[in-house]
Parts: sequence; structure tokens; C-alpha cells
Amino acid sequence: MTRAWTLPVLLVLSGSVVATSLALEERPGSAVALLLMFVLIAGVNSPLVFPRSVGALEAQRRSEADGRPVVFWRPGCAYCLRLRIRLGRGARRLHWVDIWRDPAGAAAVRAAADGNETVPTVVVAGRPHVNPDPEWVREQLARST
Repeated sequence: MTRAWTLPVLLVLSGSVVATSLALEERPGSAVALLLMFVLIAGVNSPLVFPRSVGALEAQRRSEADGRPVVFWRPGCAYCLRLRIRLGRGARRLHWVDIWRDPAGAAAVRAAADGNETVPTVVVAGRPHVNPDPEWVREQLARST
């Protein structure tokens, strides 16, 4: 769990140091703006932006029951964030697996991506798709409901 929060915490700490130096230079407006920017970037790179993750085995079980795709992701991944944003509210209907928190999920991604942990990897009807187009994922989600 701590691995997922390393980048956001480092961003907030770095922003705090820089904002403090700006505040000491009597530039409080710049300090506040910079700190807010660092906090925003930290939030976007945190697990908070994504729907709650489940384990790979639980996601597979749920997907078999309801036909919805499974998305393997990790915090800090720009492609995962792009997929999440482009799916909008529909992203909450997918089954999300954080590969940094679930070793079985990481193993599933390595099996699909020739030994690499390339994310996002989307599994639809038992077939993995590495870094698919968000519109394609949206179509697959629409077909499953």
C-alpha cells in the first residue's frame, strides 16, 4: 500500500518545501498557488482518482458473473489515468485491480504482456488487451450491460 502513495507524498513534500521558500521570500500568493498545484498533481497520481480496487481473483469472479471488463492498473501511470478520465462515470462499472497491491494481478499482467507489467491491461471475456483505446473499452463496457 505504501508504494502507491510514494509519488503523491513526495509531490506534496516537495511542493511544501518550495512553497515555504517562496513564503520566506515574502511571496505568499506564489507559495499558495504552487502548493495547490503540487497537491493537485499529487491527487491525480494517487489511488484516490480510481474506483476502489479489488483483488485479481475477485475481479475475475465478478467479471464472469456480470460480463464487465477487468482493468489492471497502477498508481502514477499516465495511460491508466487517461483511460480513467476518458471513461468518465462509466469507469466505476469496471472491475479495477491495482497491480502494486495485488501480486496475482501483477502476475496476470506479466502473463499478458510478455513478462512486463504494462498497464492498463484490460481483460474482456478472458482475453487480455494491453493499453487499449479508451473508446474501445467504453464499447466493451456498453456490450456487457
